[in-house]
Amino acid sequence: MRCLAVLHPPCPGIIGSSKPRFLPLHHLLRRRAKGSLGLRRRAPLKGTRVAVSSKPPPSPVSDSDQQPQISDVDVRLDLQKETEGLDLGWLPSFPHVLTASMANFLFGYHIGVMNGPIEAIAHELGFEGNSFLEGLVVSIFIAGAFIGSLGVSSFVDKFGSRHTFQLDTIPLILGALFSAQAHNLDEMLWGRFLVGLGIGANTVLVPLYISEVSPTKYRGSLGSLCQIGTCLGIIASLALGIPSESDPHWWRIMLYIACIPGFILIFGMQFAVESPRWLYKVGRVNETKKVIETIWGESEVEKSIEEIQTVINDDVKNQKTSWLELLVEPNKKGSLFILQQFAGINGVLYFSSLTFQDVGITSSSLASLLVGLTNFAGALFALTLMDNQGRRRLLIGSYLGMAISMFLIVYAITVPLDEGSSHILSILGTLMYIFTFALGAGPVTGIIIPELSSNQSRSKIMGFSFSVHWICNFLVGLYFLELVEKFGVGPVYGAFGGVSLMSAVFATYFIVETKGRSLEEIEISMNANLAAKDE
Repeated sequence: MRCLAVLHPPCPGIIGSSKPRFLPLHHLLRRRAKGSLGLRRRAPLKGTRVAVSSKPPPSPVSDSDQQPQISDVDVRLDLQKETEGLDLGWLPSFPHVLTASMANFLFGYHIGVMNGPIEAIAHELGFEGNSFLEGLVVSIFIAGAFIGSLGVSSFVDKFGSRHTFQLDTIPLILGALFSAQAHNLDEMLWGRFLVGLGIGANTVLVPLYISEVSPTKYRGSLGSLCQIGTCLGIIASLALGIPSESDPHWWRIMLYIACIPGFILIFGMQFAVESPRWLYKVGRVNETKKVIETIWGESEVEKSIEEIQTVINDDVKNQKTSWLELLVEPNKKGSLFILQQFAGINGVLYFSSLTFQDVGITSSSLASLLVGLTNFAGALFALTLMDNQGRRRLLIGSYLGMAISMFLIVYAITVPLDEGSSHILSILGTLMYIFTFALGAGPVTGIIIPELSSNQSRSKIMGFSFSVHWICNFLVGLYFLELVEKFGVGPVYGAFGGVSLMSAVFATYFIVETKGRSLEEIEISMNANLAAKDE
């Protein structure tokens, strides 16, 4: 039995308006002297106090020597016009979100660090030519990720996101060190398992944390940093892996380098804010208000506290969510990841290297780089569109684009065409598929699940959904090659296109739009009891 496990991120322009930001007064005065602000003297506003001096007026001076007089009112009014349209409402929460996204960078890095030099690792550790053991080195990562996904919710509920990030990054660092120093297969397997354990926990934590600390208006765009972080991690590992083609021992250096982002994540989380929802739930109300004021603004404190209080008070009256309840509506969020994985992303990523070889691109590193850059480009577009077009529309459009791309490849394979045209259509279809996946199916799935989950069960639903993701990831990687050998590429890709169409239909009828609404507003609208109270 041949085993293949190709990992892909589950989750890849900020617009709007905000309060004006004021420049230092001495800077404005210099600009006023040059006439850049075009200020003019105004009468004091009603209710404004004007200081009256008893000193005699200064002696008249010529117009050329007269210094312009300026009031604070003038400065604020003209500066408000000058900063109109400037949107920095996302900036206070950005450093915290960026720090959390370092976990996804690690995820992407560990995907690339093993896919490239696996043959050199197999040769040095003594299992070269054994495809099962080579697949096991990769797939045991998934086993660790499955366990990490299921176990992380209890840590989040008890310790909060910040400290859970720090705890779960420890096995990531230890696993990278064990793998880098491995002298036999067993040591490598233990190292990969520990890495998977940390990755599984952190891939749940990142979208969970970002959804709870991001301002409502920018939650989708900031959530797209999950996908972007993974893409950058893959690209970084590919770039650092170039020397491995000439140095068979370079893979050890790459695994040592993997420890650095882990230390950055642990250190950065020491200064990141905690989720205001978790703080309020554990009774730290003053800290909750301070965090909300810091990352969302002072004007949002009262409204946010009221909404959080309404939801959490309702949670207290209800019993804790059990794991069995996650199989019952409305908690069937895992179906989104089932559709995502069986739409064929991992199979397409694997087979893309063979497609590129057919057109003369024999370098696997170059082919992987083209795929990584396409993925990254799609993630950037998703960032700009997430809070503009909405999650539901992006998800539908993404799956429709993936279906068209699959059918284009099937057409190129099955219809008699000249070799050049067939190869061009296959490359075009592959890159279109990866781009449209990164535009919606990749990032939206990880963003919308915590948005549609209740505050009480959000961490459990995320853990359950990602565990489903890892199972499907493993199954697709395990059986893809066998299905291709038995039925051919055309029928398998046609099935992927069919699942993509079915996913678009599912999103049309069963996914509600969440953009522009706070997590509490979404939960209240989906909870009949809370909705009745709100009315």
